[in-house]
Amino acid sequence: MSDFPQITIVGAGNVGATAALFTLMHDLADVVLIDVAEGLPQGKALDLMHTRSIENFGPTVRGTNDYHDTAGSDLIVITAGVARKPGMTRDDLLAINSKIMRDVIADAVAASPDALVLCVTNPLDIMTYLAFKESGLPSNRVLGMGGVLDSARFTYAIAEATGAPLDAIDALAIGAHGDAMTPIAAHSTVDDQAITETLPVEQIDALVERTTFGGAEVVALLKTGSAFVAPAASVVAMVRALLSDKVTELPSCVYLQGQYGIDDVYMSVPARINKTGVVSVEEIELGKTDLARLQQSAATVATALDELGLRG
Repeated sequence: MSDFPQITIVGAGNVGATAALFTLMHDLADVVLIDVAEGLPQGKALDLMHTRSIENFGPTVRGTNDYHDTAGSDLIVITAGVARKPGMTRDDLLAINSKIMRDVIADAVAASPDALVLCVTNPLDIMTYLAFKESGLPSNRVLGMGGVLDSARFTYAIAEATGAPLDAIDALAIGAHGDAMTPIAAHSTVDDQAITETLPVEQIDALVERTTFGGAEVVALLKTGSAFVAPAASVVAMVRALLSDKVTELPSCVYLQGQYGIDDVYMSVPARINKTGVVSVEEIELGKTDLARLQQSAATVATALDELGLRG
């Protein structure tokens, strides 16, 4: 019997397979990679196991098309869905990916009823809410990955603009994943000094715009796909936290119940998480402008949820 915990990664595409690779190379967990496409998860898993012979990581990976093979997982990571294409908004993905999410949740949670669920499928905040509703799990056991990636993109933008080393930068982006995200300049620092104190407003606005449309920029450059390496790395940052006894604070897509004046919406905010799921969501202090932007971001998610008939 393996000494490693087991995670299920649903979707053997670029994000899922790369997340599996990072999970294995960090010795975090055994992976069961599942996909509806026959041969795809098996082939990706075999390739990864060949890599094991070179990199000497401890965990193993299996590929399957059968959810019975995923039974007993500690964490279910859902990357399955249609990727965004040039000219396509995240909302354009809604009809297709909502059906996929419903099918995945029903089968994956039936196989591993004690698992935590981490959603990656876009539009992220809506899909995470849908997973919560469909799974019947407590809200603290269903999360989404968005804020880690958005904050990483904000960090990169600040590093490019200032020339500061990455380890000197602590950046934060919260809110809905996508065009309605809210990079928080007042909580983003270089050498522990807020960028609002060192950079002109015009430059900060440019950094915020670069961050907000960072995913779309990748899509436009690739032309035939969307970002997958940074999203996969962001997933694994959360996987590490969600398999640990230690409590870690990460910007995570979590269920809000009055925090920041927002209720009955999933959205990324700083949250304390560990192997039990969401431990707590403690509000950070936001200025009036940032709070208004965050609440407006939540309103865009709430509108989409209401149009789908998911709330109430």
